[in-house]
Amino acid sequence: MRIWFKMMKDNHLLRDYMYEEFSEDTRTHKIFRGIDAVCQEFDLGKPIWLDATIAEFKRHARARFTKDCFIEEIDFDYLEIHVIEEG
Repeated sequence: MRIWFKMMKDNHLLRDYMYEEFSEDTRTHKIFRGIDAVCQEFDLGKPIWLDATIAEFKRHARARFTKDCFIEEIDFDYLEIHVIEEG
């Protein structure tokens, strides 16, 4: 599985991170480990999965974590998660 994370502000890419994991674990566990990795890489608190975020992710294999998903203040518009390869 490959997951691309993008930190965006004013429609500009500030940072990105590619997470790869090819274990036999479940898709959900891989995604959560990817979020842990990007949060450590970007020095962020973990975002909260709101109902709208979950629905968007289920439909499109991508979602945006906006300021409403973070407990602390963020200096970007959103963090996007996009599953670009499964398997």
